[in-house]
Amino acid sequence: MKNFAGKVVVVTGAASGMGRDLALQLADKGARVAISDMNPTGLEETRAMLEAKRADVHAQLLNVAEREAVLEYADTVVEHFGKVNAIFNNAGIAHHGEVELTDFKTYERIMDVDYWGVVNGTKAFLPHLIASGDGHVVNTSSLFGLMSTPGQSAYNAAKFAVRGFTESLIQEMRLAGHPVSVSCVHPGGIKTAIARNATVNEGSDAAKFAELFDKKLARMSSPQAAKVIIAGVEKNKPRILVGADAKFLDKLVRVLGPSYMQVVAKAAGSTLKPR
Repeated sequence: MKNFAGKVVVVTGAASGMGRDLALQLADKGARVAISDMNPTGLEETRAMLEAKRADVHAQLLNVAEREAVLEYADTVVEHFGKVNAIFNNAGIAHHGEVELTDFKTYERIMDVDYWGVVNGTKAFLPHLIASGDGHVVNTSSLFGLMSTPGQSAYNAAKFAVRGFTESLIQEMRLAGHPVSVSCVHPGGIKTAIARNATVNEGSDAAKFAELFDKKLARMSSPQAAKVIIAGVEKNKPRILVGADAKFLDKLVRVLGPSYMQVVAKAAGSTLKPR
């Protein structure tokens, strides 16, 4: 996927943040864009931005956790454009809370969107990507798909699962000789609304968690992150690390091995404790 001109690209979670910026930048490169999200207001705003660029756009409300809806959506997009060349499985949600206090429903909800949403999108569009003769699957994991941190067990579990699923798919596409490349994206702290929209355990301060993320952890802008991701796809990178923090912590985990957990736990304890 070295040239997006004329290619049909699907972007989930496109109502805001990286999804919106991916769609806008892909349109700037000449792509025809199918966007989806559960947020009707944000989705319509993104559609208007794309139409202002005179982009060929299809927009539809979609819950990526609903498998049948995603399967029908894939057929709808192909019927609209005639083909699909790439899918950016970008939609995601977050939760902050200790395992001891996090209920089963929360784990299910995070996994349904962040993991199963990726599987649903990949499975629904993969036959069409293969048929296109020039396909690409781009699955968004996270820095937290490379390392774990306290309070992020649900998000860690989903993002590690996305990484495992995607890395297996990379190998399978190569072994089968299919004309489909695959990339797993690992963003670090990106200035999006994911932390502000995250849920927390009962008794926790959601605003304080969001403020911590925005002020101390979110270091890269969403447009810059989208630019890095698209450049990585154009270079056919199987793993795309987004941000200096993602690159540094990836190396830290490789160097320290399991001992990284002691370092991260100490750092997290110092950051999260009341002041």
